[in-house]
Amino acid sequence: MFGVMALGALVLSPPVFAAGSGAAKMEPANNVLGNVRSLQRGARNFVNYCMGCHSAKYVRYNRLADDLQLSEQQVTDNLMFVGEKLLDTMDIAMDPLDAGRWFGQVPPDLSLIARAKGTDYVFNYLKGFYLDPDRRNGTDNLFLPGASMPHVLWELQGLQKPVYEAIIDANGDVHKIMAGFEQVTEGLLNTEEYDQFVRDLTNFLEYISEPVKLERQKLGVRVLLFLLVFFLFSYLLKQEYWKDIK
Repeated sequence: MFGVMALGALVLSPPVFAAGSGAAKMEPANNVLGNVRSLQRGARNFVNYCMGCHSAKYVRYNRLADDLQLSEQQVTDNLMFVGEKLLDTMDIAMDPLDAGRWFGQVPPDLSLIARAKGTDYVFNYLKGFYLDPDRRNGTDNLFLPGASMPHVLWELQGLQKPVYEAIIDANGDVHKIMAGFEQVTEGLLNTEEYDQFVRDLTNFLEYISEPVKLERQKLGVRVLLFLLVFFLFSYLLKQEYWKDIK
């Protein structure tokens, strides 16, 4: 684990709620699925920070080696802490009963989370933890209120607390809404570095949700190019056949 965090200056982040709407704004993840370096970093982030509790049981290590352009030795040395063979799936050693006692429920498998929730949600969820003394684990999440997951990336991001502002509705009633976050302690990464860390992790989660997606997209481009060329030759052939009929 990383070392002790230093106290930093209090900085108010941009609003994360639309004024008066009560709905959280999501930043676009802007991840690039074809960025292999990002996927490699995302795999590292996933193994080091997520696989203690979350599995990816539909993904095999040998598929990672092929798609992420890693050697089998690199995968074995850096990504395999539970599996014994490259054909093994990315499962975890945690007993589900223990997980249920610690977190109130069994941590879900993350193989399809990006496909089910979307990359923007995953990206913002990992940035949306804030201090809440009323919660058992001391934090809550802006995009999943009541989340049982603790803020496992707190050393990287630092700790932040919500800032509220009062608004008056059409009936004259005063409501308090969250306007943004105030940094309480600085993390080991600055804002841009943490965003990139989370973006790489989001990119990897999108990849494992459909490993064949990149291959399918490339194949689609080839098919469209083939159809375009075929249409051109077909059109020229048609012109040749019908030129004497006009």
